[in-house]
Amino acid sequence: MSLQLQDGPNDVVFSVTTQYQGTCRCQGTIYLWNWDDKIIISDIDGTITRSDTLGHILPTLGKDWTHQGIAHLYHKVSQNGYKFLYCSARAIGMADMTRGYLHWVNERGTMLPMGPVLLSPSSLFSALHREVIEKKPEKFKVECLTDIKNLFYPNTQPFYAAFGNRPTDVYSYKEVGVPLNRIFTVNPKGELVQEHAKTNISSYARLGEVVDHVFPLKMRASSSDFPCSDTYSHFTYWREQLPRVDHQGTTPPHAPTPSS
Repeated sequence: MSLQLQDGPNDVVFSVTTQYQGTCRCQGTIYLWNWDDKIIISDIDGTITRSDTLGHILPTLGKDWTHQGIAHLYHKVSQNGYKFLYCSARAIGMADMTRGYLHWVNERGTMLPMGPVLLSPSSLFSALHREVIEKKPEKFKVECLTDIKNLFYPNTQPFYAAFGNRPTDVYSYKEVGVPLNRIFTVNPKGELVQEHAKTNISSYARLGEVVDHVFPLKMRASSSDFPCSDTYSHFTYWREQLPRVDHQGTTPPHAPTPSS
């Protein structure tokens, strides 16, 4: 049976009817992407929020605990044709709160790009203990991202770049094939580090200034300021062809003979 999905997000509703409990409905979103799309992975706690623990609590109290500049950066990257995938070791029971937080982030009218939110299928206390106490969220992330990666066959490298805040995030991203020079980690101060050049400290705002160099344009719009291709452009299409030269009746020049 065809689901007749459209490109991008598709809202769906799952319903189950039982004799004693009636009908239960669960809303969700199915994303339809192309096999050759380039995906940006983003952690949530400590990466979008300023810390892991307070990132769970303060947004529920209405406190803005978001890194400055991240919404503008992610928006610019999305405008260049990249897809975003949010992956967190939070429990599946926090799905509504997590999606609500991602929709709530707003920097002067700029919001985070839409994308799938992948959470751990475990209880709240198990997920909190694994991420905050054990500090081993990579157990879930590696398995989850590997399954997502296999969906894009024959594209064996769908993940273009990734953002995190811990060495475990770096480990997870390396395990699924993200190049080391496109893995970024951020600390609670908002200092952004590129893993292959850790001495070069930047920030989300500074990376946003050079976004076209780090995340080159994937889709060219008609209003783009970028130059057109050399093989197909207004000049190459409308230019007049050079006249043909008739070589009949002409003799090629003789090469000079060396004097004895």
